[in-house]
Amino acid sequence: MATLLSGGLLFASHPSLETIERFSFASAYPALVLVSLSLLIGPLKVIAGERVPVTMDFRRDIGIWAGMTGVFHAIVGQFVHLRGRPWLYYVYENWRNEHFVPLRYDPFGLANHAGLSAALILLLLLCLSNDASLRKLRTRGWKKLQRWNYACFALIAVHTLLYQLAIERQTLPFVTTAIIAIALTALIQWQGYRFRRNLQ
Repeated sequence: MATLLSGGLLFASHPSLETIERFSFASAYPALVLVSLSLLIGPLKVIAGERVPVTMDFRRDIGIWAGMTGVFHAIVGQFVHLRGRPWLYYVYENWRNEHFVPLRYDPFGLANHAGLSAALILLLLLCLSNDASLRKLRTRGWKKLQRWNYACFALIAVHTLLYQLAIERQTLPFVTTAIIAIALTALIQWQGYRFRRNLQ
């Protein structure tokens, strides 16, 4: 409910008249916050000295919403820029004349490659977010695949910061929100890692 409410408020507040652009904007920030929150729960429990089970319903629910929102953002985001030519998000047009390789390596291309990779990982994590996958893969195999959420977050951070600072140049409140979410998640994850190391 909170995801839909925040997305609705962002959609309504965006100045663009383009519906697809407003959907992209309205799904970007909830997805980032939800992914961050899903990665904060475990480390905060470790820091508090609590036992962290293999899976928690609350964290799983947040992860599912994060995955659905992030994948939705990735899909609608393909139609915001370069209408009708979404492949140019990832490759240069007439690249032989100006570039060494076809894959885009400018900030726009790097941001989109990172975003697409993160969306694919989110799809994988969504497929794992059920008891059947845990039973089939067993704890060790399931946790091994779940650890892709760290790579996913790093890719989301790259995607977000490039779009915030180099491509769309969002206003200060949104840039601040993104930076705080990324920095706080990285800090708490690092502290949780240190606590786990000290307990071993």
